[in-house]
Amino acid sequence: MRPAAGMKNSLPVILAGVLGMYGLVVSVSIMIALTAATSSDGLVPLYDGFAHLGAGLSCGFSALAAGIAIGVAGDAAVRAVARQPRLYVTMLLILVFSEALAIYGTIISLMITVNPSNIDCQF
Repeated sequence: MRPAAGMKNSLPVILAGVLGMYGLVVSVSIMIALTAATSSDGLVPLYDGFAHLGAGLSCGFSALAAGIAIGVAGDAAVRAVARQPRLYVTMLLILVFSEALAIYGTIISLMITVNPSNIDCQF
C-alpha cells in the first residue's frame, strides 16, 4: 500500500467539496443584494426577484454539471492513476477543466446579482 497515493487520489473528493463553497458565495451575495433592494414596505421588485432566481439557478446547475463531470472523470482517472502513476497530471488537468464549469456559472451569477435594477416591473 502507498499512503501518498491515497492522498493524491483524494483530489476529486476535495474538488467536489469546493463546489458547495461556490453556492455559499452566491447565496451570500444574493442575500446582501436582496436586503439592499427591499423597499420600505418589505417588497422586492419583480425584476430583482427573477434576476436573483436566475443567478441561483445558474450557479446551481453549473455546479451540478461540474459535480457530475468530476464524479465520472474522477472515478475513471483514479483507477487509471492506480495502474499508471504517471497519469496523475492528466487527471489533474481533467478535473481542473471540469471545475471550470462551476467557476463560469459562479461568475455569471455574481454578474447578475451585482447589477442593480432600474427597471420598474409592476403587475
